[in-house]
Amino acid sequence: MERTVKSKSNKKTENTNVFYTVALKGLVAFPKMILHFDVARDKTVASLEKALAGNEKIFLVTQRETHVEDPQINDLYKVGVVAEIKQVLKLPEHNIMKILVEGVYKANLVQLFDDGETIRAEVKRTPTYSRTKTDTVEIQALMRSIKDVFEKYVQFLPRMPKELISSIMIQDNPVKFFEDIVFNCHLNYRDKQDLLEEPNILNKLSILYACMSSEVEIMELESVITEQTRNNIDKGQREYFLREQLKAIQEQLGEDETEEVDDYVNSIMALKIDEKSRAKLLKETDRLSKLPSASQDAFVIKNYLDTVLELPWGKYTKAKISLEKAKEILEDDHYGLKKVKERILEFLAVHMINPDIKGQIICLAGPPGIGKTSIAKSIAKAMGREYVRVSLGGVRDEADIRGHRKTYVGAMPGRIITALEQAGSANPLILFDEIDKLCSDIKGDPSSAMLEVLDSEQNSAFRDHFIEVPFDLSKAVFITTANNVGDIPAPLLDRMELIELPSYTAEEKFHIAKNHLVPKQLKEHGLKGTQLKIQDNALNDIIAFYTKEAGVRSLERCIASLCRKGAKKIASGEAKRITIKAKDLQDWLGVRKYTSDLSSKENQTGVVNGLAWTSVGGVLMPLEVITLEGSGKIEVTGSLGDVMKESSKIAVSYVRSIADKYSIDKEFYKSNDLHIHAPEGAVPKDGPSAGVTMTTALVSALSGKKVRCDVAMTGEITLHGKVLPIGGLREKTMAAYKAGIKTVIIPADNKPDLDEVDDTVKNAIEFIFAENLTDVLDNALVD
Repeated sequence: MERTVKSKSNKKTENTNVFYTVALKGLVAFPKMILHFDVARDKTVASLEKALAGNEKIFLVTQRETHVEDPQINDLYKVGVVAEIKQVLKLPEHNIMKILVEGVYKANLVQLFDDGETIRAEVKRTPTYSRTKTDTVEIQALMRSIKDVFEKYVQFLPRMPKELISSIMIQDNPVKFFEDIVFNCHLNYRDKQDLLEEPNILNKLSILYACMSSEVEIMELESVITEQTRNNIDKGQREYFLREQLKAIQEQLGEDETEEVDDYVNSIMALKIDEKSRAKLLKETDRLSKLPSASQDAFVIKNYLDTVLELPWGKYTKAKISLEKAKEILEDDHYGLKKVKERILEFLAVHMINPDIKGQIICLAGPPGIGKTSIAKSIAKAMGREYVRVSLGGVRDEADIRGHRKTYVGAMPGRIITALEQAGSANPLILFDEIDKLCSDIKGDPSSAMLEVLDSEQNSAFRDHFIEVPFDLSKAVFITTANNVGDIPAPLLDRMELIELPSYTAEEKFHIAKNHLVPKQLKEHGLKGTQLKIQDNALNDIIAFYTKEAGVRSLERCIASLCRKGAKKIASGEAKRITIKAKDLQDWLGVRKYTSDLSSKENQTGVVNGLAWTSVGGVLMPLEVITLEGSGKIEVTGSLGDVMKESSKIAVSYVRSIADKYSIDKEFYKSNDLHIHAPEGAVPKDGPSAGVTMTTALVSALSGKKVRCDVAMTGEITLHGKVLPIGGLREKTMAAYKAGIKTVIIPADNKPDLDEVDDTVKNAIEFIFAENLTDVLDNALVD
């Protein structure tokens, strides 16, 4: 059923026609104007299809309000344009038609017909321009004014073709001028509707001028507002927009910086650290999020965060300490060192009872090669803790301990933080190796930085310059090693408990070689015990004649050399099984590098077997004295130090005091020159323990009495002949045992130290305890 919408009457006049109708939203068509638009409403699409099918024109009329979807006659303006369809493009999937039309003539809406499917309108043609006469001068004035406004207008529309602008500016025909502007300028559709409805050209130009002026004012104000708004956007908003753009670019490049920052934030939140440190790390993460990923600052921050996150925050190794197991580990790994093992077991027992104890820092001091580093490793194994070694030899820069500021090029954390990172635990056993080799120069004193590390009252909040947040070192166990205790700075030594490791005796070296070194080197060289055997006498000769050291490093190298040569013979087919005897060593290792200690082989006048301690162990050191006619000069040779030279003067003074007892000429110091010599003159010698030896040699030389060749002695003397205690008794007695000495005279105050002497030595040697020099002379001189 067709619905008819009446205007004023249903009667069709002779000047009216009926056309399919399109209601325009926000658009106004003019005669001669080419217009393109999209059509999507079902009724409009159907109306256009009908018009196309009948090759008919259409009526274009503008809606008063753009939001109306089913317009009635009252929703439409009364004046429209009859247009001819030029081109149609239909998009079936979207039910949209793109249409290009050209206005033919202006028409008034008389009546509207709506049949539910299409819309048709009865229209009456009306002239576009009235034929009334107009004032030419006024029109010219209006045109000039409009041109002036148009010049301002085009400044806001830079895309308008220059040819069009030029043609408008030189146009003299008012109608053509009007149409060129209206067809190409973006004016409000209500203003355009007024221009369409007005028939008089003068009025049209007047309305156009008002519309253009208003539009220019609006555009100028909009430009000012836009500029003000752009200037008033705060920093946060700009950063937001830029960050969104950066995010889009990174997504296209496959570099999702946001995800990386989120990972850092999540990792920081999961750390077991205090809130102040967490805030510091989050601040660095926020800085990273604002930096380009390829910038140097971003690289520095990433390196910093990666280092901090890799540290073992709150990660502790939990293990039960068993003294039986610890004792077994120490016995398996090291031979001898009874006192050292006992002290370490005490240390472990305290940690077993109170795991949170602080301040127990052990310093293992002793000559090179005796196993200080391996003892620390055994302690870590017994405690069930991670072991990490920090070498301090030659460190002269404080930054090596505390780290560098992260802003420096190539900055890195210090050795303490690096050690914790390597250990992967916040309570490892850290060995500071060669702490006596720390150096200081213009770059700072690293020993001062070590004070904080080793002080239990300070290291709970140790700050490395690189990570900049405190790290708790109080749960870690620190052990240090040193060769020379005297080179350790006093404040550092005060924080440590000293455990001195003595040099190995020949007996201990033999057992170490047989039970540890030989099996180890056979395994490393791929040999079996049945293929290569080293006899005990060969091991003893290697120790005596091919090595001279406190530890066993050279001994291990000699055994390795034997294994290499043996492996060569076995591999070449020269032999299947090899047994190395003492007599074969010269063929395997070459001539002997060291001879046995010099000792007096027969009773002699003025020759005494002294005992000395060196860094490589105890040695037998004969001392010789001869008397010459002269004026009382005392000559001392043999690279003797100041202390030994003073001992020689004390000895001469004491001999003068006892000259009568031993039938010595009281004027010997005036009529005789004395020459005191210690063989092996190229080897420096010093220390007070040669006082007893010098005095005995002087008495023998001046009295003519011989000294027993099977007696050795050691001890310091006073002017009144009292014998004072000495150190290194264990090593000195071992040297006497190796040299075949039967009797050793030692200070009486050293009697408790015999507990440290090997049982083998005590069973083979007779010990005489001297309280004064009379005891020494009575047992050493031959009547």
